[in-house]
Amino acid sequence: MPEHPLDAPMPSDEGRLRLLSAAFARLRLSMAAMPAMGFLFGGLLAWLGGNPWGFFVGGALYLPALWYAWHLLRRYRREQLESPPAELLATWQPRVQRLALAHGVALASAVALPMGSASYDFMLLVYAALMGTVAVHAAQMSASWQIYRAFFFGMTGSLVMMPWAFESHWYFTLPIAMVMMAVIYRSAIHSHRFFVRQVALEEHSRYLAERYRQASAAAETALAEKNRFLSTAAHDLRQPVHAMGLLAEAIALHGKDIPRLEGLLTQWRLSMRSVSHMFDALLDLSRIESGAVELRPAPVALAGLFDDLQTQFSAEAGARRLALRLHRPPHQATVLADPALVRQSLANLVHNALRYTPHGGVLVGARRRGRHWRIEVWDTGVGVALEEQGQIYQAFYRPRHAWEIHRSGHGLGLAVVARCVALMGARQGLQSHLGKGSCFWIELPATDAPPLAEHLAPMGAQGRYGPLHGRCLVLDDDPHVLGAWSALLGTWDVEVRLASNAGEAFAHIEAGFAPQAILCDQRLRSGESGFEVLLALLERCPEAHGAMVSGEFDAPELQEADAQGYLVLRKPVDADTLHALLAQWLRQQGN
Repeated sequence: MPEHPLDAPMPSDEGRLRLLSAAFARLRLSMAAMPAMGFLFGGLLAWLGGNPWGFFVGGALYLPALWYAWHLLRRYRREQLESPPAELLATWQPRVQRLALAHGVALASAVALPMGSASYDFMLLVYAALMGTVAVHAAQMSASWQIYRAFFFGMTGSLVMMPWAFESHWYFTLPIAMVMMAVIYRSAIHSHRFFVRQVALEEHSRYLAERYRQASAAAETALAEKNRFLSTAAHDLRQPVHAMGLLAEAIALHGKDIPRLEGLLTQWRLSMRSVSHMFDALLDLSRIESGAVELRPAPVALAGLFDDLQTQFSAEAGARRLALRLHRPPHQATVLADPALVRQSLANLVHNALRYTPHGGVLVGARRRGRHWRIEVWDTGVGVALEEQGQIYQAFYRPRHAWEIHRSGHGLGLAVVARCVALMGARQGLQSHLGKGSCFWIELPATDAPPLAEHLAPMGAQGRYGPLHGRCLVLDDDPHVLGAWSALLGTWDVEVRLASNAGEAFAHIEAGFAPQAILCDQRLRSGESGFEVLLALLERCPEAHGAMVSGEFDAPELQEADAQGYLVLRKPVDADTLHALLAQWLRQQGN
């Protein structure tokens, strides 16, 4: 560690090497000016009638010294590429320090060159030039304190010769020069502190930037891993849940004459829908936070949204013995929003309202407010305390009173709503009174543009299914899921064929089976793309309707299927939606 009277924090070896390089470059620049200064001072002295040869010779002698300094600098820069900073400091700090001392001594000796032939004014000019050189280097060469200190003490030799330079006035000029040198020395200390702190701050900034980069990369990696895990786990978990849901509906139809069994199966349905909703909310939140959701605003008819909500939640409201009322907006009521995000948001609000309303009911309505439509979901549930209303949209947060009425929630529904609304640039809010109920609302911009063609909305009577009488081909790689498909579709009087890959599916067709509906899973263990298999089957059976059925959300094939207008059903498939879909497809076939 170098010794100097400074309290500035010392940078690393690499930082100290940067300071050494800056001081070395300044030292060489100072030496490069000396030949020209020698000839200029010699010329001036000759013009004043003095002997200029001392300056001429001194300037000429600086030429080989300058070549030596240039040679050292090239060697130093070459070794910078080969040697570690600590080794370079140990080798080059003393070398450059000795060169700086020699330069200072040479400059100080310049005052002896004109003695005896120069006037008082000329000697003042020489000393002024020397003081200016010391002062300028205090602001530049002081990057390395050891180098500047060697140069400075070499220059103090000029003070020793002042009694001979100013024989009649040295007792005035010497104290003045000493005071000036002391001030310059102190200024050099402050300049060096600035250099050191600047390098230390730069190193600390780079350290923090690197820490931030590593932390950011680790966070992104962890987020990507989490999303991959959720995507894979959701598919694997949805398979048995999907099978259980289909089996529950099949059992309910076979055992509808047993009241106790009907009640238990009703609770099973509610639990299955709750689990499915949790999966959806968790994956939706993950996809939104990872930036995988692309905003696609379009005109959306509010009447169609309300019809979907009526279909989707009527059975659940009935099972909970709650009244679900929807005041359908006028047919021309249209908002500009992302269709998927606004459906997702409203579904989460209605689901939450039903879950946390022990008695009474839920009301969904819409009203025009200036250039916006406000969609409101009212309930007579437990409400939200005032002090908790600011936290209710946070992921995994649930109010204390919500735990008392329903312990199976995970605090994800409203978090998804908040993210969806923020993505659309819309507004949201709530009004709530603890123990009396709540009103959650979303405000979307109104538009006069005609709405786009909407996805199929299920229209069957929820909870009770009539016979369908048609033919359906189902592809899935899980035998339990295939068994559940067979059980449910069989109770609806649908003739079904099951396949686990494309070969088995085409074998059924070759055997004479002509499906009117084809339901195909995306992830097949044979390695085939479910969407490509579906397209091939529909090409072979042009009169059939087809849909993808998958527990995945972000698979490129599913995104492509959705973009091309094919229906994509998410596991576990809601029985009401499935029955309504097949009823429309089979009815269109004339069955």
